[in-house]
Amino acid sequence: MELTLDQLKQYDGSDPSKPIYIGVKGRIFDVSTAKSFYGPGGSYAMFAGKDASRALAKMSKNDEDVIGSLDGLTEKELGILADWEKKFEAKYPIVGSLG
Repeated sequence: MELTLDQLKQYDGSDPSKPIYIGVKGRIFDVSTAKSFYGPGGSYAMFAGKDASRALAKMSKNDEDVIGSLDGLTEKELGILADWEKKFEAKYPIVGSLG
């Protein structure tokens, strides 16, 4: 399955009949099993239905960082993102890619 960023927004947890998806480095993870974190009111709800790559790399919850752009990130930040990516791969199924 390939989704655009606009399509990904539909999977932000606001519709309980749909899974919760997060984009990380072009891949889409189904994080529905962690609804308490990523669902409405969860501590990471701002990532749901979006590409969270930059925010994860910067360890940021600021809206302006919840985007897929990796431009200008430091080597350290890219390393942090790689660590997050491994955690997501271990915990959540990959259901598609961002197109």
